[in-house]
Amino acid sequence: MQVTVSLIKADVGGFPGHAQVHPKMLEYAAAKLKEAQRRGVIIDYFVFNVGDDISLLMTHTKGEDSPEIHGLAWETFKEVTEQVAKRYKLYGAGQDLLKDAFSGNIRGLGPQVAEMEIEERPSEPVIAFAADKTEPGAFNLPLYRIFADPFNTAGLVIDPAMHDGFVFEVLDVKEHKVYLLKTPEESYALLGLVGTTGRYIIRRVYRKDGLVAAVNSVERLSLIAGRYVGKDDPVMITRAQAGLPAVGEILEAFAHPHLVHGWMRGSHAGPLMPARFALIDPDRRMAIGPKMTRFDGPPKVGALGFQLHDGHLEGAVDMFDDPAFDYTRHVAAMIADYIRRMGPFQPHRLPPEELEYTALPKILARIKPYAADEYDSERKKYVDAVIRGAS
Repeated sequence: MQVTVSLIKADVGGFPGHAQVHPKMLEYAAAKLKEAQRRGVIIDYFVFNVGDDISLLMTHTKGEDSPEIHGLAWETFKEVTEQVAKRYKLYGAGQDLLKDAFSGNIRGLGPQVAEMEIEERPSEPVIAFAADKTEPGAFNLPLYRIFADPFNTAGLVIDPAMHDGFVFEVLDVKEHKVYLLKTPEESYALLGLVGTTGRYIIRRVYRKDGLVAAVNSVERLSLIAGRYVGKDDPVMITRAQAGLPAVGEILEAFAHPHLVHGWMRGSHAGPLMPARFALIDPDRRMAIGPKMTRFDGPPKVGALGFQLHDGHLEGAVDMFDDPAFDYTRHVAAMIADYIRRMGPFQPHRLPPEELEYTALPKILARIKPYAADEYDSERKKYVDAVIRGAS
């Protein structure tokens, strides 16, 4: 079955401050999507938050960038803002809704978007990730570990279906160019780019037969608004098993709490902590996620696992609700305590501008970019050409 999985996220009001969302916001959003399901607009849905962001996970048959699905998300965020956030005078009501009018696509209007149109396999495990108090590049390192690091993902070595590696789609958010890099053969070039997490962001990962394996949101709010309006708080969808990394290999990439940019006022570096959900309500199709406390953080990531069947989302399972991640959380807390003692000094406080490494111009000269607008309109052609090894 051909199905589209859409994960769309926005910050439309914090409770209190930037700590969490009001439960009534999740309830309102879930009721809105339930009505859309009743009308046949979507097949299934799940609503959740990490920190002060609401994420709408939806399945449907309308393809990526569907005006109807994006319009539903936009209407949901607008109504949650007006009916709940403003009513209770929540902080930053409607913060991520940067434009007044919806014009067919929610991209570029403030919310984060990750979508994949797939042919359902006989068994289709998917994991929805959402992070708060950080930026889309925060998922660069985990994505590299999942799909290119044999020390993280044993299947790259011992599973013949993954032995050929993957293709990484990297977006330069400043010059609006796209790079398609194959691993393992172009691993060093890939690392040369995606280590600059504020500029080069992994947007998609493909198996070398063209099967999409993961999608990551890439919207940079400051570039959209022309000013700082808060960190971007990315969302990501990954598929698992049967020729792709196992669920455990995907989660293993988060066992080390790496440093990311964001945290307090979007201006500090801190550890990305894998966090538990406070409550999962499968009947109302919603989950209350972790809150942000110390210094408005530290940055956190939540993961919900589902089994996709005929477009329906069986779940959710809180993937980080396991004692196996308690040590990771402990390490993240120690890193947070250590780096907080630096106060306003770098590298805890971010530099005013993110500087490029001097090696980057040489790397960029060796690999081929595509104009993003042209690429997005003919993505399949370019991906197929890279997979075939065409120049």
